[in-house]
Amino acid sequence: MYVQELEPLADSLGLSALVAALPVVIVLVLLGGVRMKAHLAGLTGLLAAVLVARLAYGMPLDQTVSSAAQGAVFGLFPIMWIVVNALWVYRMTVRTRHFDILRRSFGRLSDDPRIQALVVAFCFGALLEALAGFGAPVAICSVMLVALGFDPVRAAVVSLVANTAPVAFGAMGTPVVTLAQVTGLPLDDVASVVGRQTPLLALVVPLLLVALVDGRRGLRETWVPALACGVAFAVAQFAASNYVSAQLADIGAALIGAGALVAVPQARRPAAEPVRVSVLTGARSEELDEDDPRREVLRAYAPYALIVAVFSVAQIPPVKDWLAGATRTFDWPFLDVADPRGEPVGGNVFSWPVVSTGGTLVLFAGLATAVVLGVHARVAVREWLATVHELRYAILTVTSVLALAYVMNLSGQAATIGHFVAAAGAGLAFLSPVLGWFGVAVSGSDTSANALFGALQVTAARESGLSPELLAAANSSGGVLGKMISPQNLTIACAAVGLAGREGDLLRKVLPWSLGLLLVMCLIVVGQSTPVLGWMLP
Repeated sequence: MYVQELEPLADSLGLSALVAALPVVIVLVLLGGVRMKAHLAGLTGLLAAVLVARLAYGMPLDQTVSSAAQGAVFGLFPIMWIVVNALWVYRMTVRTRHFDILRRSFGRLSDDPRIQALVVAFCFGALLEALAGFGAPVAICSVMLVALGFDPVRAAVVSLVANTAPVAFGAMGTPVVTLAQVTGLPLDDVASVVGRQTPLLALVVPLLLVALVDGRRGLRETWVPALACGVAFAVAQFAASNYVSAQLADIGAALIGAGALVAVPQARRPAAEPVRVSVLTGARSEELDEDDPRREVLRAYAPYALIVAVFSVAQIPPVKDWLAGATRTFDWPFLDVADPRGEPVGGNVFSWPVVSTGGTLVLFAGLATAVVLGVHARVAVREWLATVHELRYAILTVTSVLALAYVMNLSGQAATIGHFVAAAGAGLAFLSPVLGWFGVAVSGSDTSANALFGALQVTAARESGLSPELLAAANSSGGVLGKMISPQNLTIACAAVGLAGREGDLLRKVLPWSLGLLLVMCLIVVGQSTPVLGWMLP
């Protein structure tokens, strides 16, 4: 048995924490400073974590390698399993041109560009985040807004800022699932607290979007539909994450938010011509004027309806129990780790949710989608393989980062850093979201930031007497605000709208909003750690 040590170097917590932090620091420097490709930075960081675990902490090589292997397996299944199948569904809609029909349908909902920004960037973007995440909402929504006539820069900025509130529950809840896995906290507990933080962002972001589109006039004239959309989204996200399922939180919030927006009379009122002239300086796509048969419009919406239906059925207690029965739990080979108190850690046992995981449910919905859209089986398989090929570097990045996180967690490196950070005391509640924000800003992924810093946050919380669930959730909730400034997302946005090389321009436009909203989240977490807002926690 390998027993973790908190102070393996010269009995010094500070020196040990400094060395333990090297793998994370290396990844962040390579990504943010050297601008190395994410998958290469992840692999380099993994090598550093293995060397620190072996040389500084004395973890046996076989257990170190086994820890990395478990992290990589978790990165493949269930994380990338979800992303691959979700993007596969999207690729099939593009191939059959039903995505174009969906885009035209959105364009007809309202002639007001401020409302179009809410429908496309906030509501549909949240649905895409729920189904796929990892940059897909920014890329797709930016293109749709440009087709609607938005200036490319404005389209990119709106899409980046909108991609905040749904991120923590994106890709079928992958960030919170990962957070629960690396911290050992129950998923329902973590999701419940995150669901009492990020909905507060949903109240603000729609108002911010209409202001970005048309300044003070946009806010003055469309604050009612924007607020209605935000309130509906926030309530639905809170309710789903606390009482239904973390995987369904963003799906339900996106659909209910869109429904509330469309139900407001002001949202369907034609926009004044001066608004369109001042806001839309791009070229409006002539395809928007095409008429689509009602049957084809329904088929365009069908894939998303099928995903919602499959996940809803999976939450019915008998079905949920049946799906859970297929989960396989076994002792992970070559791994026998105990914490500093001598108690076995949860990582010694591995659970494999074969059927109940979100990726498998999306696969079922994808098979049904292929039938509804008339995609031949051979073509569907080819599109699935093409999706894997398209995501090959993302797969390598996620698996390497999670392998790194597992080595750090199981060797004791994360625990050492957590005990050291706990010295911040009461200030830890304020710094907790900042750590998540920083992790996402450099990695581009709330999932990766949760894998890197989740266990650290929990350890620090326990040492300082704060709620582990609160700080773990704060890592994810603060992280969502780093998404809009991450190099990965900025590059995706620029590439989507033809602004390659202008990432710096976008960064300067969105950075103030990222920092402002981060400050709000820090104050929320501080309040929740005290009696002032402590009543908000479950």
